[in-house]
Amino acid sequence: MHAVLLAPSQQGPSPDSVQRLPVYSIGLLLSLYLAQGLPIGFLTQALPAILRKNNVSLAAIGGFGLLMAPWALKFLWAPVVDRYFSPQWGQSRSWIIPTQCLTLLLLVVISFLEPTQLASPVILLSFFIVLFLINLMGATQDIATDGLAVRLLHKQQQRWGNAVQVLGSRLGFIFGGGAVLLLLDVWSWQLVFLLLTGFVLLNSLPILLFKETKVFKPQSQPQQVQADVVHAAHEPAFELKKWRKFFIIEFAYFWRNPHMRAWLLVLLTFKLGDSLSGAMVKPMMVDMGFSLADIGLMASMLGSVASVIGALLAAWWMKHMARSTALWWFHLFQIFSFMLYAALAWQFEHGHSMVAWQVYAVNAIEHLAGAMALVAMLTLIMDYSRKQQAGSDFTFQVSVLAVTGGGVHIVSGVLAEYWGYSIHFAFCALLAGACLWPILRWRRVMNE
Repeated sequence: MHAVLLAPSQQGPSPDSVQRLPVYSIGLLLSLYLAQGLPIGFLTQALPAILRKNNVSLAAIGGFGLLMAPWALKFLWAPVVDRYFSPQWGQSRSWIIPTQCLTLLLLVVISFLEPTQLASPVILLSFFIVLFLINLMGATQDIATDGLAVRLLHKQQQRWGNAVQVLGSRLGFIFGGGAVLLLLDVWSWQLVFLLLTGFVLLNSLPILLFKETKVFKPQSQPQQVQADVVHAAHEPAFELKKWRKFFIIEFAYFWRNPHMRAWLLVLLTFKLGDSLSGAMVKPMMVDMGFSLADIGLMASMLGSVASVIGALLAAWWMKHMARSTALWWFHLFQIFSFMLYAALAWQFEHGHSMVAWQVYAVNAIEHLAGAMALVAMLTLIMDYSRKQQAGSDFTFQVSVLAVTGGGVHIVSGVLAEYWGYSIHFAFCALLAGACLWPILRWRRVMNE
């Protein structure tokens, strides 16, 4: 490997002594990703159903996707999170604790909103602003948490750390999404959200007790760039060109040589097939005649459990194979799951009766494969994150995945409506297969 990746000797103890992740590190990372996943689970899993139940228009519900913009654009302020912090609090705690406190406050605000008034444009706009701020806090907390994970984990522990990340986020989806919907049928809106707030608070306690001692100073930028940035920050008119120059310098690491450019191409293409496919799975199930309750309880929750199993399997399997090899094979497994969806869609479109367990099984296989591929990808992203600015590097790479994946997500409905589900999922498999070439090219350049 090039000097981009740190050798085990550079990362502290010997490999044999760091294979197992310390129990407190597991608990800390799990609590942070779960606290982050709870409100996001509500936003992505429960909110659309709640809005529609309270007579919010479909056009307004569709606009909800804009609320997730901070997760795709968080790389823009990631350098700030890496560079500015209190040494007394710690490099990551300086951001995690304030953002968690603000998230708790915003959840309390939501608990006092009246859901039956969401059809009012003013109330709905206020609700969306609060939700946008929750996403902004969550995205900023994620930058600091990812940086903490990179600094906390040794190379041989990263696969388990990323399995914990997937586990925490999926548990957040289950409790923040499915559980909230179930509880709203028996409890009041305010009680459910105060309970959700308490759960987030409980998962914020470990970071309060954690003593973050190791601080990495970010690499210094050229003096002229620093001067330009400071000058731009103090001018009345914001000088976009100077800020753009700063970000080009900041992230030039990712296109400075053929090895890094090959890796950047992998990031740009890796989620294309997955995002194009995932957007149409639930609509296809609805058209097949499955109820929303069946989809929520059996598909979403069973799929989340399958994701947890997949994450653990990937972490164990990666002990016995190279990370680049794992990424290749797990991505192939994903392509196989897209082909299974195409087969189900073909049966449905040709009038065959759908067997529920087959649909749920294919959905579970797709979640299993997706989690395995995600653990391999996140582990490699950690490899390519420099310790001194881990939050920025990790966030930039994840944002590349989010931007390209989100782009194809927008057109997925148009393609499925024009082609039909079977051709759509077959195309997803074909597109994902074409995206194996950047992985193959990157592996070849890496070994040169």
